[in-house]
Amino acid sequence: MLQLPEKVEIIEVGPRDGLQNEKNFVPTDVKKAFISSLKDAGVKEMELTSFVSPKWVPQMGDAAEIVADCLDSNTRNIVLAPNKKGIERVYMTDCKAVAVFVGVSNTFNQRNINKSTAESLAEVLPLIAELKSKDYFVRACISTAFYCPYEGKIDEGEVLALCGEFVEAGVDELSVADTIGMAAPHESYSLFSKLKDAYSDVLLTAHFHDTRKLALSNIFAALQAGVTRFDTSAGGLGGCPFAPGAAGNAATEDVVYMLHRMGIETGVDLEKMLKAIELIQSHISRPIESTYFKLNSVTV
Repeated sequence: MLQLPEKVEIIEVGPRDGLQNEKNFVPTDVKKAFISSLKDAGVKEMELTSFVSPKWVPQMGDAAEIVADCLDSNTRNIVLAPNKKGIERVYMTDCKAVAVFVGVSNTFNQRNINKSTAESLAEVLPLIAELKSKDYFVRACISTAFYCPYEGKIDEGEVLALCGEFVEAGVDELSVADTIGMAAPHESYSLFSKLKDAYSDVLLTAHFHDTRKLALSNIFAALQAGVTRFDTSAGGLGGCPFAPGAAGNAATEDVVYMLHRMGIETGVDLEKMLKAIELIQSHISRPIESTYFKLNSVTV
């Protein structure tokens, strides 16, 4: 018999993960309207933006203004802050939820932030302790948890060990990512079953990319492993500049449609989600490829 939850939490990552690699600069007022429309669609947890260097990620250069205008008491508004400088910028805002990240793969880390996995941990763990001492919600994003574009398949033991470091440091959430979209459903089920068993006291979120059109299958497998939280991106926006060939994230509307068809509550209104995607559509450089959008949007 299928093991299905009554409710699933959708963590919308479109405004940050979805837009960070977009070639066209999306005007700040459009980003704000996009965020507002996503919240209107029922999203209760969202990555708003990222406090990274505008030199390296120009799209996130307006992060301070986004945070200043887009916080609300009904949503967990998360900002990515990859280092001490970024976290110091967070402290200048009213945002109380921060995401940090480390890749399991050493090579991926070197290409991404010019540090090994161990060096990244040595930098970020004291920052997590500081954030928790100040009552922040801390989300740890674990990239290349299944495959690395440079090293190939990642050993599950390495993923569990890295997640254990974050749990010991006191994070509230683990977001475990199939960064390049190579995981197959049996691998999703296996890893998330082990993570659920090992770290039942923290929020566990699955993050899938749809590079090989397996995101929905992997989400279904993770559901069977007991996962009830998923990172998704409106319109399937996203990708990774340090992961060649990686496609966008699992599309929020496709994931929500599948879950609703199975009788699983998400709190997301699909019609309003389409409006949010239509709002951002003309400001991005590639077409929206999600199935639900293609079948239901009036602008396609």
